[in-house]
Amino acid sequence: MPSSASRPRRDLQGLRALAVVGVVAGHLTGWPTGGFAGVDVFFVISGFLVTGILLRDFEASGSVDLRGFFGRRLRRLLPAALLVLTVVVSLGYVVFHRTRAEQTLGDALSALGLVSNWRFGLEGRDYFSATDVSPLQHFWSLSIEEQFSLVWPLLLVIAVAVLPVARRRGAVTRAVVGVIAVLVVAASAGAAVQLTASDPAGAYFSTLARAGELGVGAILAALAPPLARMPALLRGAFAWLGLAVIVASFLVIEPASPFPAPWAALPVAGAAVIVAGGIGGDPRHRHLFPLTNPLSVALGDVSYSLYLWHLPVIVFAGVLLPPGPSWMPIVLLITAVLTIATYLGIEQPIHRSPWLERRRAVGEEPVVPEPVARPTTLASRPAGWVPGQRYYPGARPRMGEPDAAPPAPVDPEPPTVPVPPVVPESEPRRGSEPAVAPLRPPTWAAWRERYSARIGLAAAVLTIGAGATVLAIFVAYGAPVLQLPALVAAPPAADQAEVAAALPTLQAELAAAVSASTWPELHPGLDEVIRESSSDNRAHDCFTPDVAPDPGRCTFGDPAASHHLYLVGDSSAMAYAPAIAKLAEQSGGSWRATTVGMYGCRFTDVMIESRDPAVNAGCETRKAQVRAMIAADPADLVIVSNAFTLGTAIGGASLDPAQLANSTFAEVGTWAPTGRTVFLSPPPHGADLNRCYSPLTGPSSCLAAVDDVWTQMETATEAEATATGNTAISALPFTCVQNVCPAFAGDTPVRYDETHLTPAFAERLAPILQQELQTRGLY
Repeated sequence: MPSSASRPRRDLQGLRALAVVGVVAGHLTGWPTGGFAGVDVFFVISGFLVTGILLRDFEASGSVDLRGFFGRRLRRLLPAALLVLTVVVSLGYVVFHRTRAEQTLGDALSALGLVSNWRFGLEGRDYFSATDVSPLQHFWSLSIEEQFSLVWPLLLVIAVAVLPVARRRGAVTRAVVGVIAVLVVAASAGAAVQLTASDPAGAYFSTLARAGELGVGAILAALAPPLARMPALLRGAFAWLGLAVIVASFLVIEPASPFPAPWAALPVAGAAVIVAGGIGGDPRHRHLFPLTNPLSVALGDVSYSLYLWHLPVIVFAGVLLPPGPSWMPIVLLITAVLTIATYLGIEQPIHRSPWLERRRAVGEEPVVPEPVARPTTLASRPAGWVPGQRYYPGARPRMGEPDAAPPAPVDPEPPTVPVPPVVPESEPRRGSEPAVAPLRPPTWAAWRERYSARIGLAAAVLTIGAGATVLAIFVAYGAPVLQLPALVAAPPAADQAEVAAALPTLQAELAAAVSASTWPELHPGLDEVIRESSSDNRAHDCFTPDVAPDPGRCTFGDPAASHHLYLVGDSSAMAYAPAIAKLAEQSGGSWRATTVGMYGCRFTDVMIESRDPAVNAGCETRKAQVRAMIAADPADLVIVSNAFTLGTAIGGASLDPAQLANSTFAEVGTWAPTGRTVFLSPPPHGADLNRCYSPLTGPSSCLAAVDDVWTQMETATEAEATATGNTAISALPFTCVQNVCPAFAGDTPVRYDETHLTPAFAERLAPILQQELQTRGLY
């Protein structure tokens, strides 16, 4: 039987299970709110394991077999990850719209290059966003781990080579490694504090801010000898204390908490205490039963495959399966099937295979690392020995026992009892105890004999699981209907008349879109409008924070027109700019229109906090610039449009719909002409096209109901307009039907995201807005 040193620590296996359950539950249900901190637990474990392997190499040979180390990492991690990346990208081109599929391909390439976290950080992705989730977003943590695994061994090899004191084996080498790890932790902690304060989204994905968490594990590995001498009572107290701290961190940390600094210190400390408490003890750790019970250990065994599959399944199911009580059980079923099949058929067989193992030349003596599991031998027993009876050399038989015969001569080489070969883990699983390397690489023949049955079992699990999943979907939703765009005939061209019938025509098209069962051929296509977003808007540069608006470039229509119209506000106003520009250009030289503002900057007298620091810094200046423009070239008509969402003032005060509406009138009323100011509401929120639009689903997946906040904002705005003698125009009649908002009307996409109108649809609103303004005597 192998020694305890070669057995996986059950507490670490259970700790892996706890970490992955926190992450999966957080992504699937949103509870526990701090479940995402399970990744920090993984970081500590990985730092401990990787450093432990390197230290054993140093102590055994004075150096590190980098080829063997990296080969084991590749066998352990690459096959399952490559499978998931391939499946996700392939499925993405079938399920997602073109823009999202291409983005997913980019995410996969960055994951393969171990730079996912850099890609997400540089793009400003928000890990906690509910509307911009990549099915490969979770690869960011694997990228950081492998960046550490690439740099850390090289750093230690260089340090040991350069520092004479480090070339001594044993405690001196551990001390050098420990000092370097402490420096890494200190530098990383400083970076985490600074980055969290200046760029919270980027700090979450930052290697600099996260390396210290792996460094904590490295410190524990360097301190293993003294920690192994810890009293058993203290060891148990440490384990339970660490478990309590991790569970508490999952419950008290929230997405809004400053992370990673300082809140990541909580799960990191909990994981460190558990790892430290288990060093040198019985690897079974039966006292810590929440982590060492068979279920937790089994879940820990498959945690890597579970981590890889859980987010892609959640994201794809969000597109393909309607919400309902059956959604979560089906997601769990698919995740379990893929996890078990991957673990049995890919992860373990390739991990234990001879692939990338160094082959010894003929006559080369094997290098046997210490300690090793020795085969047990059967010592020769003296004649007359009876099982269960103690034997002492030279002892006389007890009264009533026959005299024992003289001892038989002992064979110089006692026979070896045949024992199945013990093949401990040469490269530990993510979170398992570092184990002893096998005496020699397994042969391919031995590998096939051992794992062919498991691969067959994986295929059976996948086949049966696929059948069970299809059955569950049929029971929950009925027979799925796949809608292939190439087979769907385009409907007749929509009536584009810009006459008095424009609004009734558009409303009829919206009603038809609400009941449509297939996607028509749209112009432009949804793939195109999602990809272009606001860059296709000709007034785009009139609303960006980093470009000062140029009245000449932001004015449309005849420059000599006698009437001047201004469109001002945030990105909601920018979305209407194509309609207002077309309105001026078709006025026969009577009107010119200037469209200016700043996206994210509401035109209110109270500064509303934005997630974009550039908006917070420039909003008041932009409003002052607009006031100056109108003062220099007075307006005959001002149209204002701001987002209909709740907001928080700079300073932390939350504003309700009535306060926001009042604040808008208070700002604009100081410089806009009284009685000739129009408050144009933004369209109600539509469905998130990134999540709902797929060639395999119908338009009903992208229907949205008018939300309560929009309704409250519209009511408050109309009340303020009436009280001040101004006008309010609602977007509801030309974007939704009976409080249901579709993604298209006729052959035109309505929005390119949840909120903003496409330029093509906005231009269709020009005759409708003209009629609204003429009816009120304003145009």
